[in-house]
Amino acid sequence: MEFAILTLVITSFFISPAISGNSRAEIKAWCARTPYPQPCEHFMEHNPKYGFPIKGKSDFFKMSMQLALDRAMHARVNTYSLGTKCRNAKEKAAWADCLELYENTIMKINKTVDPSTKCTSVEMQTWLSTALTNLETCKRGFIDFGVTDYVFPLMSNNVTKLISNTLYLNKGSYGEPSYKEGFPTWVSPGDRKLLQSSSPRPNIVVAQDGSGNYKTVKEAITAAGKRSGSGRYVIHVKQGTYRENVDIGNGLKNIMLVGDGIGKTIITGSKSAGGGTTTFKSATVAVVGDGFIARGITFRNTAGPENHQAVALRSGSDLSVFYQCSFEGYQDTLYVHSERQFYRECDIYGTVDFIFGNAAVVFQNCNIYARKPPNRTNTLTAQGRTDPNQNTGISIHNCRVTATSELKQVQSSVRTYLGRPWQQYSRTVFMKTFLDNLIDPAGWMPWSGNFALDTLYYGEYMNTGAGSSTSRRVKWKGYRVITSASEASRFTPGNFIAANSWLPGTNVPFTSGL
Repeated sequence: MEFAILTLVITSFFISPAISGNSRAEIKAWCARTPYPQPCEHFMEHNPKYGFPIKGKSDFFKMSMQLALDRAMHARVNTYSLGTKCRNAKEKAAWADCLELYENTIMKINKTVDPSTKCTSVEMQTWLSTALTNLETCKRGFIDFGVTDYVFPLMSNNVTKLISNTLYLNKGSYGEPSYKEGFPTWVSPGDRKLLQSSSPRPNIVVAQDGSGNYKTVKEAITAAGKRSGSGRYVIHVKQGTYRENVDIGNGLKNIMLVGDGIGKTIITGSKSAGGGTTTFKSATVAVVGDGFIARGITFRNTAGPENHQAVALRSGSDLSVFYQCSFEGYQDTLYVHSERQFYRECDIYGTVDFIFGNAAVVFQNCNIYARKPPNRTNTLTAQGRTDPNQNTGISIHNCRVTATSELKQVQSSVRTYLGRPWQQYSRTVFMKTFLDNLIDPAGWMPWSGNFALDTLYYGEYMNTGAGSSTSRRVKWKGYRVITSASEASRFTPGNFIAANSWLPGTNVPFTSGL
């Protein structure tokens, strides 16, 4: 897009007279407590609807939340106006992503503002983290296509800063997360009972041979969208290779896909950045609706290493679970985009950044397989935390990291790293995991120069195997060999994703602690 097309002037929703000097001083004092006081001051001064005086921190936080919501809605309107000005298919694709991401952002912020939505501070931090991740994803779509004018990101820059302010204020209300037992606010006791069966009875069956209700997964998802209520809805996908792209949207909560096992039930696609699709939309299967569960399915992207980013599965589903599934691709195989996620006994294959995103995610008892890369370098992870107050990160616990047979044949000429910092506050830990001899002694790879090396959090705790020695690891300020069990336990399922409050109801085995 051209510079002139992208330039947007952010103005206030309201045309109002200047507020009094006392009120201005009051706003300035409260906004000074945030990471980004300038947009806080500017928009509050020009929006009299917020009301003054501010009686306390709670009032200021609520006002900050409402302000972030208002500015996100305003930015969404501006984003819509760009549609007719996109010059080519790639710009149109990135623009379409932004529309979807802004809708989701507004929904997430609104959940924290709506007084009828009962939620904990930790849940609010999760949703606000997702809102911020969405805006970064919107920006990345244009950058990945080489639209390097930085005017478009400025369109959402004030929104980004205002959300960061709310993340900071909300985290201050509870400090480090402390989770209470009990199910999340949107999970009902009935859902728990439905999942206690090891082989849940399917609501509908997908079979290519016509023996089920539908022949494609997409048809089954469409049918699920027409059901009454939002209880657990089980779709059995029988053995077969389903060549389709599947999108499970916001409105589809508590969907469960049950396959006949890894390598038997396969959902496969071939969209890629090299083929003209954004990374976000390259996913063979994309799921956003909360409470998604998949079991016994292979998710595959066959675009190949020469087509760059090509996602097999993208999840932005809060409290989603993947059990005994396989994710097969090369670059960007598994996009753990946002929200809280858990993977157990899964297989993940790839080359460059093949576990990436900004969810709060734990992988437990999984197999991570590095493949033969096109450029002699593999990076297992690329975590995308952009704000120090986002409660996100990648935790790899009691897993196995090994090379595929094709990589073993050329392993001496390939360097494989545990990860690299995609964003400023990238956070990844490997705990009690077997690291085979494919791992480079340095362990971790820079993204670009010294970017994020002081602000990232990369940790290793009690790993084993020929690649686990930390004697020659990087000397970055943000890297640490974790020696404290209490520090490591922050990244266990029980603490990092509140596992004890919701995973028992999914009937998926898990270890809560170290």
